[in-house]
Amino acid sequence: MNYTLHQLRIYLKVTETLSITKTAEKLNLTQPAISIQLKNFQDQFDYPLIEIVNKKIQVTGLGREIAIAAESIINEIDNINYKSQNYKNKLAGHLKFAIVSTGKYIMPYFLGDYLKQNSGVDLTMDVTNYSKVVSSLLQYEIDFALISHDPDNFKFEKFDLIKNELFLVGNSAMNTPLKADKTLTDTTFIFREEGSRTRLVMENFISKNKIKIKKKIELTSNEAVKQAVIAGLGWSIMPIIGIRNEVESGLLKIIPMKGLPIQTTWQLIWLKEKKLSPIAESYLNYLAKEKDNIIQNYFALPSQK
Repeated sequence: MNYTLHQLRIYLKVTETLSITKTAEKLNLTQPAISIQLKNFQDQFDYPLIEIVNKKIQVTGLGREIAIAAESIINEIDNINYKSQNYKNKLAGHLKFAIVSTGKYIMPYFLGDYLKQNSGVDLTMDVTNYSKVVSSLLQYEIDFALISHDPDNFKFEKFDLIKNELFLVGNSAMNTPLKADKTLTDTTFIFREEGSRTRLVMENFISKNKIKIKKKIELTSNEAVKQAVIAGLGWSIMPIIGIRNEVESGLLKIIPMKGLPIQTTWQLIWLKEKKLSPIAESYLNYLAKEKDNIIQNYFALPSQK
């Protein structure tokens, strides 16, 4: 056999995405280039590694075994490269994250100094909703995921970063939606899109408290929800981490209500079964040493500093 590392990487990515198009996008290659290399790799085996069934890619039993071996080979070669760089006292490689949208207000502070200290480390960060974050993790596309609720369908390790609180908020000029008994009147609520964990938390709260919704608005990012609330389009339940400045400046107001704030924890998670790269391990070591300082410097209230 005479396969290349390039072919191994392409084949492994195809088995993860089950798509030539997605593989081409993730590896920054053309679809014809992916197809040619995949065929050249397949031709070296007597039995098929992948099959096309109803226009969909399916990995055969042998194909799955080869994919596992390919991942092991790629990881070992990457480790050789990392060790070579480490021998020169310089970490080098790639750190990949997927974070839920509100996480963009948090994660940069936990990464900034680490990246400055390790100039050879490149960063990729996908900001999306909860469902896509978990999907990226399960498909081995990333090293870490940032979420604020424990997933319940797979085994994972976690590192707690900072507390998360969600409040009912509205435009400061709007009349309070609370009745005299502190329950909500019929009102307009602004939701995140399907797949967002914030939306799920909000829906559970509304259901539990039997709140009647007059009108429902759905937007696809936390920033869009915030701007809609500021504009007076309705009320929403939002993480304080993304609206602290607007609350302090008076653009938004928090409505005290029984059962709020909803409290969770922002946490970095990774697959229990996945062996972390030296860079990923070094980042966890950095967090263990610096987490408290980062929280104190960037997230503590003025009275706590």
